[in-house]
Amino acid sequence: MKKIGILTSGGDCGGLNAVVKGAAQMAHSFDIKSYVIPNGYAGLYNLEQFDSLVELTPNRVDFVNSNLAGSEAGHSRVKIKKISNPEKYDRIKRGLAKFDIDGLVISGGDDSGSVMVDLSEHGIKCVHAPKTMDLDLQSYSVGFDSTVNRIASFAEDIKTTGRTHNRIIIMDVFGRYAGHTAFRAGVAAEADAILIPEIPADFDVVYEHCKTRFMNRVTTSDVKAGTYLVIVAEGLRDVSGNELVDETAPADAFGHKRLAGAGKYVTNELTARFKNDPAIKAFMQKEMMYVEDLYEIPEVRSVSPGHLVRCGHSSVYDVNFGKEVGGSAVVLLNNDISGVTVVGVNKGIIQYQETKEVIKQRYVDLETVSFYEHLGVCFGRKPVDQELKYEKKMGPIARIM
Repeated sequence: MKKIGILTSGGDCGGLNAVVKGAAQMAHSFDIKSYVIPNGYAGLYNLEQFDSLVELTPNRVDFVNSNLAGSEAGHSRVKIKKISNPEKYDRIKRGLAKFDIDGLVISGGDDSGSVMVDLSEHGIKCVHAPKTMDLDLQSYSVGFDSTVNRIASFAEDIKTTGRTHNRIIIMDVFGRYAGHTAFRAGVAAEADAILIPEIPADFDVVYEHCKTRFMNRVTTSDVKAGTYLVIVAEGLRDVSGNELVDETAPADAFGHKRLAGAGKYVTNELTARFKNDPAIKAFMQKEMMYVEDLYEIPEVRSVSPGHLVRCGHSSVYDVNFGKEVGGSAVVLLNNDISGVTVVGVNKGIIQYQETKEVIKQRYVDLETVSFYEHLGVCFGRKPVDQELKYEKKMGPIARIM
């Protein structure tokens, strides 16, 4: 292994620059030259048309800031298999041969990982560094910790607006079919309700929880102030199992329809119930908040931090993990191991698994959800009365969220 290419793919997030830097630094320690393949799989497909590539020399890699989110290598969403050119794989191989690149370090999520598997099956040596802020791979993946910290911070901040105006605040966040980001960030922000794709939302249950908790807060406040916070994943499903998609937007390169409107949907469902509940008018009058025709029910507002949760700075954990999997990918390539995903480094030992297995989607564990229902969080269903089990563990404990 004399030269490697480094590319990142899919959505941006924290920790990616740490992957790039970790891979380049490890390559340098083995006297392997490393190069950025810009703009993900689009750059890889067009590689033979490049006149030159940026080499990550020690001086150049010094300018890569691991603490910044996003990727120095750039991204695109391209599914190689869908490219109509029948010579697409040969074209990629010619591009790699042009620059004498012997193997690839690829950082991406399930979609990008599936492309990496495809490339590997066509004889291209590559190792996958897991990346997705959704945490829906079988291993931990770069980006999740950075993202949930930002979501929790934004959610905690918006409570000041909610309490000032006595509003119910709905915040929608990313997480297509797995609700890890909404779940973990919602717990950290002490959200009152957390709605995730794994549990179809019963809005009658959500409303009763919201109404009871909000009214109690206002009633017991000496200044008649209260709020209620809902964190909802974009992949929300109602009790009929319907997901909320933007039918006007085309599907992406991997066939996913654009999800849209979860926050607004929850807002409309709660607002309608406030309007139709005679107890709310009595409550507003009792607390001297009622103004006929102008202020008859509590206001429900939705906010969406959107891509702000992906950008900015990486968390300490993601920088550490990113450098470890990036560097480990180079070690595996240098030992003629490819077609696999680095899942971590434990006591100096690099651990890896078949990428086909790692990219299988992982969902929020509903037994863990039940634990938080005991703590009073609403998940859009009647709480499951599940026994809390316990056991004594011997020796060190390894945990993946």
